[in-house]
Amino acid sequence: MTTLTEHDRRWIRRYDPRPDAAARLVCLPHAGGSATFYRPVSAGMPVSVDVLAVQYPGRQDRRHEPCATSLDELADHVTSVLLPWTDRPLLLFGHSMGATLGFEVARRLERDHGVVLSALFASARRAPSCPRHESVHLRDDDGLIEEMRQLSGTDSAILEDDELIRMALPAIRADYRAAETYVYEPGPNLRCPVVSLVGDDDPKVTVDEARAWSRHTDTSSEFHVFQGGHFYLTAHRKQVLALLARRAVQA
Repeated sequence: MTTLTEHDRRWIRRYDPRPDAAARLVCLPHAGGSATFYRPVSAGMPVSVDVLAVQYPGRQDRRHEPCATSLDELADHVTSVLLPWTDRPLLLFGHSMGATLGFEVARRLERDHGVVLSALFASARRAPSCPRHESVHLRDDDGLIEEMRQLSGTDSAILEDDELIRMALPAIRADYRAAETYVYEPGPNLRCPVVSLVGDDDPKVTVDEARAWSRHTDTSSEFHVFQGGHFYLTAHRKQVLALLARRAVQA
């Protein structure tokens, strides 16, 4: 059984611990997101899959900690925290910014530790080799809130609570800065399968940009398109959970 240090407890959330599970699924939140976004994933996985959700600094119970300044910094931290959990097949699911983060964590695990994932799930994010110039993090507070409202990924009750949303804005802005200033460094392809998922009406990524994830692995890849926008997975939770469970059980 993995024993968490106090440092690791800040990073890892296990809502339904399954210490005897055959495989582990690690979930990485989107920009401005938190580990609680993945409670339904934890509850929806079979008992053979242990689900870990990563909590980034600067939000919820970690709101007094400084946010990561870059995706590379965040990937270094997450890789270190996940090493004790690599004693059984490991899968990563990342949504939006979390997908790029998952890619960088997978690279570090392979390159520096010889750990090859059973699968990397890249959701609602263009492939690393498909950059865009974006500057949402440079907008004023109202502009940042409007971006979140358009993507429909934040609870409307939070968006309507001016005090609450403005308390969260520093972490949201930091995440957007990290995601938008990320620069892909070409290197060896991953040795794990990559599964990309996207909504057909996502303003942040085209179907072709999502399909390009297949360029980043030397093994098999899958591609799934759902009806919906950037947070298509909310409406298609059952199908997404089934896809995750199928891959995890096969790991």
